[in-house]
Amino acid sequence: MSERVIPLVDQRHTGFRTPAAALSTDQLIQPNGLLTDTLGRPLSDLRISVTDRCNFRCSYCMPKEIFDKDYAYLPQSALLSFEEITRVAKVFVAHGVKKLRLTGGEPLLRKNLEVLIGQLSALRTVDGQPLDITLTTNGSLLARKAHALKAAGLKRVTVSLDGLDDEVFRRMNDVDFPVRDVLEGIAAAREAGLGPIKVNMVVKRGTNEHEILPMARHFRGTGTVLRFIEYMDVGATNGWRMDEVMPSAEVVQHIQSELPLVQLEPSAPGETAERWGYADANGHHDPALGEIGVISSVTQAFCRDCNRARLSTEGKLFLCLFAENGYDLRSLIRQPPEGQDGDALLASAIGHIWQGRGDRYSELRATLSPDTGTGGRRVEMSYIGG
Repeated sequence: MSERVIPLVDQRHTGFRTPAAALSTDQLIQPNGLLTDTLGRPLSDLRISVTDRCNFRCSYCMPKEIFDKDYAYLPQSALLSFEEITRVAKVFVAHGVKKLRLTGGEPLLRKNLEVLIGQLSALRTVDGQPLDITLTTNGSLLARKAHALKAAGLKRVTVSLDGLDDEVFRRMNDVDFPVRDVLEGIAAAREAGLGPIKVNMVVKRGTNEHEILPMARHFRGTGTVLRFIEYMDVGATNGWRMDEVMPSAEVVQHIQSELPLVQLEPSAPGETAERWGYADANGHHDPALGEIGVISSVTQAFCRDCNRARLSTEGKLFLCLFAENGYDLRSLIRQPPEGQDGDALLASAIGHIWQGRGDRYSELRATLSPDTGTGGRRVEMSYIGG
């Protein structure tokens, strides 16, 4: 068979440096349920962005001055269809993926999302088990959609909520959305059985750190896991500065000043959050009181265990939340070379890409230029999800 080279490039973001990645169809990789990268990290978690649109304008993700009424979102024809997403997911599952997380933008803005969830829930892992299908949302539409999502096969939800003070929350989402409606969405998700629910709070020093204890008090003992996330240098539009980062260690210390905590063991390999349980009077974890998590990608990198890949809404594969370059899988999905098995090429492409992965941006952050990070323009969180 003659050699055919398939280029895999990112054409979504002009100005990005395109990796010199190419595959030979003479060296096809067939999935065997275990795919590891250059650092021995397995591929077991796929995050799928289903839309690049959001109805919030949070300053750390989609600031209004950039994402204004004239911002050019992707046309509908560019987005992967539900059938295409399911096809790609099936290939990733064959490589060993066990967990799928749907993200955005705001994923609940994608019309008929429960149809996609139903298709994904029919997939099985290499050992025949159902997939862990989760969704991250800002909660604005959750109250009206929670039961339909559960019925379609969604397992759990993670809700982004950066404070309980309505004035602070409205200022952070920058569209005057009330915190009450997000809390109603969380309650609806709990009633629908989408749990355990996780709530993510991005802590930005000088903006909402005074909301840490009120959030901890509110969710303690409810069965909802509250997680505090360090304000991260994702993309190029959020104006990130190190002095606005509140280290997770400081967050834990602040909570412990009122609510005693005890550190817990990780619940799964590659877990991003460090777990802390609320302690009883004897200093032991009381499961009835629940736990919190802290995600410290700035001050305590967890790259060595990272098992996540990210698929953008129009079919670009990214290997790191802080990546500069993606790999175009959509061309293999829609226009495979004539006479070739498109799924086999797709599986091989994913295999080659992951086997060559060496990304560990958070571990290297301190050695990189403070102005440009990795040296180029990184992908936006709103484009590939958190």
